Amino acid sequence: MPQIKHIAIATNDAAKTAKFYSEVFGLRQVAELKSDNANGYMLSDGSVNMAILDFQNDAVAGERGKDWEGIHHIGFEVESLEETEARLAAANSKPMDEVNHALHAGMTGPRTQNVETKYEGPNGEMIDVSETGWVGTRGLD
Repeated sequence: MPQIKHIAIATNDAAKTAKFYSEVFGLRQVAELKSDNANGYMLSDGSVNMAILDFQNDAVAGERGKDWEGIHHIGFEVESLEETEARLAAANSKPMDEVNHALHAGMTGPRTQNVETKYEGPNGEMIDVSETGWVGTRGLD
């Protein structure tokens, strides 16, 4: 059964947002991000990965753009990417090709941790689907 393992929050102040979730809810920082696509932090409770992302360009941020703030996407770890992609297609959910291309996600070749394919949900929300999961989703130690 697919499990929610990843939530991403877009923000213009990643340090402030990460501090809030760490101090209020006790989430532990498991990674720091610095790239041309996004800066920020990966936090975890040991089961769910929360990405705090300050997007650096509109291409990877998707249609809301890099300055939008709020819950950006939700990620599901699945047992079979192929089977899940077939169910997504049957539900008329399309891959978010422009974002996937900007991130080099869902491309051919080996899939590695924290690489997911992005799809559009029924209300326009971004959904990540991954077989390999996210850092901090299998315990903190």
